[in-house]
Amino acid sequence: MTEHTKTDGLPAIEPASIPQVLERARPRNERMASDKIECNACPVLCQISAGKSGACDRYANVAGRLVRVDPVLLLRRSAAASGDDVAPFLPGEAAAPSTPVQDELFVTGVGSSTTYPDYKPAPFIVASQANGVDLVTVVTEGIFSYCSFRVKIDTDRFLGPEQANIRCKGEVVGHVTTAEYGSQILSLGGVHHLTGGSKKEGRVTCEMMAALGNKEAVELAIDGGSQVIVQSGRRPVVNGSPEARMRVGCGSATVGMFAKQFHGLADEVIVVDDHITGVLTQHQAGRCLDMRPSGVKISGRRSTPGRYFQVANPGTGWGGTDIADPLAIIEGWDAGTAWPGLRLLMVSTTGEHAEWYVLDETLAPRRAPLPEAVARIVARIGENCEPSLCTVLFVGGAGGSLRAGVTENPVLLTRAIKQALVNVSCGGAPAYVWPGGGITVMVDVARMPDRSFGTVPTPAIVAPIEFSMRLDDYRALGGHMDNIRPIGDVLAHGAAHGDGAPTQRRIASPDPSNPWPLGGVPLLG
Repeated sequence: MTEHTKTDGLPAIEPASIPQVLERARPRNERMASDKIECNACPVLCQISAGKSGACDRYANVAGRLVRVDPVLLLRRSAAASGDDVAPFLPGEAAAPSTPVQDELFVTGVGSSTTYPDYKPAPFIVASQANGVDLVTVVTEGIFSYCSFRVKIDTDRFLGPEQANIRCKGEVVGHVTTAEYGSQILSLGGVHHLTGGSKKEGRVTCEMMAALGNKEAVELAIDGGSQVIVQSGRRPVVNGSPEARMRVGCGSATVGMFAKQFHGLADEVIVVDDHITGVLTQHQAGRCLDMRPSGVKISGRRSTPGRYFQVANPGTGWGGTDIADPLAIIEGWDAGTAWPGLRLLMVSTTGEHAEWYVLDETLAPRRAPLPEAVARIVARIGENCEPSLCTVLFVGGAGGSLRAGVTENPVLLTRAIKQALVNVSCGGAPAYVWPGGGITVMVDVARMPDRSFGTVPTPAIVAPIEFSMRLDDYRALGGHMDNIRPIGDVLAHGAAHGDGAPTQRRIASPDPSNPWPLGGVPLLG
């Protein structure tokens, strides 16, 4: 039922069956048809006909009222909380809520509406208590143009060169950034892709970002690299093959960890790795065990004893290299050092690849069955590898409009956060605030409620954010004191900008891995 009157818009999101009334909107343009209302929840200012929704599918015209389609999400610490039921705010809960209600309920920014235009106080400024301390939580949905996602992909597979463009549906939406230990890192989205390119690039970028934030699968193509499917909390799929393991360590580290276990069972162990390939008898670990040198000659650049760089090109084969035959990295054997019958194990950093060889009379390695005792150690390498996962981190800059919903002097909120007087959460999930200027937050979307992210067709991402602090601290930073309402009043009447019509709310249990948003040390310590 979407009506796109001022923008080409974004794909529809199925609305909830019961709308949430937030604010009465009246026609403001004489040329606008009398049955339309103007939505001022974002800069697009959609003019919405009766029975239709705006371009973002978050607001609709119901009988002349601007309504929020999705319910506001509240978290309750009680295990009995259910996220399945959408219900109106209950007038019976308005009067003098008990301490358990004060302590146990937390209003999140999911479905809460926005602070736009800038002068509006946040839709929910909620008074509550925790451990007997009077608190205030300022709740809003932020409209983020300056935002992105960092995707950590646990794999040694070559995904693409650093700085390579990443595409979604043919449009550039990000780039490959610096790899970390056992993981490849993608940087996706950002203001330049949202607003600095073509209209299609901005639209595709916005769609991709919303899908990632909402824990959906996204297919990406990396220039000069791989096709990758990423999804929060799921295994990455590289060129159609699901990844299973994150490496236990580089080749050198693997040699060091398992040297004592291999000692006596193998005469040489080579752990193949794209970054640092390890050779046991040359490595300090082998020398400490007084292992006899094997005389093996390895291709690549020798770093320190038993450690080799650039033994092969990056790829999706053994140890994140492009080789399918591990013997390809062996240049030969020193005839005065090696001996017939030498037992050689070649293994990858995940233990997924392993081959056993014995040198013949000409010092040529001949493949042989892997001994059971050695196979157990290879299995232990795999056992020590963590599952390969995609971790999706939302990074957003909380700018002026959002801060103006908290205080009339926005810089005071920034300072209070840096002084650890304010706890920042996103949908109740803990957010890390970056050092330096501004309010740049980072949060793991896996710890946020499902479908926490929305979009507006400017294009920009809509994400929940909450600022919790002591009541006295909120007063000191110039907060909107006249807009503070007890949690009981919120339960009865919903958002502050309502016109008296009942709003909708949904109550769910928080993620068990998350601390309670009102119980953090910055608040009560």
